Amino acid sequence: MSKVCQITGKKYNKANSVSHSNKKTSYRQQVNLQWKKFYIPEEKRWVRLRVSTKAIKTITKYGIYSALKRYGADTSILN
Repeated sequence: MSKVCQITGKKYNKANSVSHSNKKTSYRQQVNLQWKKFYIPEEKRWVRLRVSTKAIKTITKYGIYSALKRYGADTSILN
């Protein structure tokens, strides 16, 4: 399972861990992804997506189809 949001396309961020001696070690900052079920009233069914918490807030505010359009995601993920 890839750690990429299905709506926004967010993925990991490359960062550095800096020690007291200022030695830098690179690591990945992972996205906060959650499994979430959304109801689609037009089709009268539930769909389960792996989305970031930012996408959950956007879907709650605007609806799932508006969120897909806003982020340029394909509607085929709802099938």
